[in-house]
Amino acid sequence: MIWALHCLLLHMAQSLLLAPLLLISVLCKMQKAHQRVFRSMRHDIFQSTRCARFSPDGRFVATGSADTSIKLFEVAKIKQMMLPDARDGPVRPVIRTFYDHIQPINDLDFHPQNTVLISGAKDHTIKFFDFSKMTAKRAFRVIQDTHNVRSVSFHPSGDFLLAGTDHQIPHLYDVNTFQCYLSSNVPEIGVNGSINQAWSTQSISHLEGLIFHISQLTLRSLRKSISCIMQVRYSSTGGMYVTASKDGAVRLWDGVTANCVRSIVGAHGAAEVTGANFTKDQRFVLSCGKDSTVKLWEVGTGRLVKQYLGATHLQLRCQAVFNDTEEFVLSIDEPSNEIVIWDALTAEKVARWPSNHIGAPRWLEHSPIEAAFVSCGTDRSIRFWKEVL
Repeated sequence: MIWALHCLLLHMAQSLLLAPLLLISVLCKMQKAHQRVFRSMRHDIFQSTRCARFSPDGRFVATGSADTSIKLFEVAKIKQMMLPDARDGPVRPVIRTFYDHIQPINDLDFHPQNTVLISGAKDHTIKFFDFSKMTAKRAFRVIQDTHNVRSVSFHPSGDFLLAGTDHQIPHLYDVNTFQCYLSSNVPEIGVNGSINQAWSTQSISHLEGLIFHISQLTLRSLRKSISCIMQVRYSSTGGMYVTASKDGAVRLWDGVTANCVRSIVGAHGAAEVTGANFTKDQRFVLSCGKDSTVKLWEVGTGRLVKQYLGATHLQLRCQAVFNDTEEFVLSIDEPSNEIVIWDALTAEKVARWPSNHIGAPRWLEHSPIEAAFVSCGTDRSIRFWKEVL
């Protein structure tokens, strides 16, 4: 009895000691966010920029625009332009410009190993650009899809890519053969976005036995499916991928079997889910929707872990992103035209920065390696934000 009482008192003492330490930790992190000073640089585009993506090594950032152009920026040259005492003459951060689409560009991605950039556009195509060639303006390879390509994502191996389109099932492409595959056990998706679990729990040992060519998908399966895919993203190992759908659902897919293993129905109510991304450890998914919420979901259970409130986004295809260390979450508040920052762990709002765009930006993309990000505006400009130490 005395030993139990001693343990209880020791536990209470430890709790009392830890509580102030936890509070100090949170306050320090909030102070850290407030004290971080970011400087932005504007670059004008002919028409509004619709998307952006950093290369995996953070050396480049590409933007896709409504005027069908793709611009490739060298990050080192952008930083050089931002130096207050730069005296080396004019610096041109745009090192490549590609023109090969006939309709606006929706999304971009870099090959994980090679100097290849892909783009997905409203013209139903995915195009491959080699940015190692200085004079190349056109794509060297083209995938002709059957739908508006809203989102693209390379597998970490670079051998496959996913396309999220106006079709309800992700399109998986072999990069070498351009063969398009869909899961052979296509889940029956109900009108409320739910998935018949009798289909989704089936497993097949070999990829060749569970996929088939897109032309073999029956009209019956198409009619049972609903809602286009707004964004698709692979996890860091390629073991899973996530889709954000217009029906308000976030769906998790097995990267090997292509089975839908979890459907978070009504993740953002009936509102469109505009984006979804894995954390680096693949344990969580961060989603953003037109219900003006940003949410963090546990992959293993589908449980809502955190909700980040205080940023209104009802009109644009808004994104929510982690910073490079995943300490903070960034998104956009449309009415105030501000970038909102939350502490990722506590969900406390720690800062609001004027976007400096004319009108709210439509896209945020953070560097994977440093405290830098880009914002893409409807004011025909992009801004590169870099922390000033």
